[in-house]
Amino acid sequence: MAYEISKKEIGERIATLRSKKGLSQEDLAKSIAISRPSLTQIELGNRSVSLSEMQKLSITLGFSLDDFMTKDFLANQSLQPSDHSAAEITEERISVPTLNVNKFKNVLLYILERCAGKPNVGETVLYKLLYFSDFNYYELYEEHLTGAKYKKLPYGPVPQKLDAIINQMIDANQLQRIKTEFKGYPQKRYLPLEKADLTVLKASEKDVIDKVIEQMSDWSATAISDYSHKDLPWEVTEEGKDISYNLAFYRELPYSVRVYDEEEND
Repeated sequence: MAYEISKKEIGERIATLRSKKGLSQEDLAKSIAISRPSLTQIELGNRSVSLSEMQKLSITLGFSLDDFMTKDFLANQSLQPSDHSAAEITEERISVPTLNVNKFKNVLLYILERCAGKPNVGETVLYKLLYFSDFNYYELYEEHLTGAKYKKLPYGPVPQKLDAIINQMIDANQLQRIKTEFKGYPQKRYLPLEKADLTVLKASEKDVIDKVIEQMSDWSATAISDYSHKDLPWEVTEEGKDISYNLAFYRELPYSVRVYDEEEND
């Protein structure tokens, strides 16, 4: 019986070959005349590949269509990237977030300053404002804003090491923690006791944070949690695991914040 390959396997094979060739998603998408979002959907296994697209992929990525459809295709590949593409692959892999504690503290202070008078901005809303600031910035600029790692928990993404950082800030009289109620529910809030040092933020970083605040800071904890649950990076991550920043490139509207180049004939 002939081996039947699934859309998921096709996507995984294309993504693997693309990485080995040192091609970005945008480069490969242009070479086969489709949009970058369409390619991400192929690599995720959510979109079928037409025969003409597969033929173009075989030329660009250098594989035989007959071989591609076999069970042991990837195991039999011996693609070696050129020197310049190896450098590109190394560059792509520099995506492991490294927490910049000072910047994280000042982003936290800035968000709290902007939202100090909003009674809905308790701990839950604050976590989500931080998450969307970090992931939106990464999607736009392919660089980390604070470098914080976020874990998938039942109520949404939660920044790691936040408790330790907040305790440091409370000890340093930068923050005050208060327990209150909002609409009948217990709420933990943080009040800024000093202004954020905006010299540590680039204009592009502040702009992304401002847009997140403008969009979401009036939402209730329930509304912003529900919204975060439909964001693809959170949605496809296993519970309790770190959420990969690279998943931000697979977002679709209304979550995607980056305008990708699209071919006119896609």
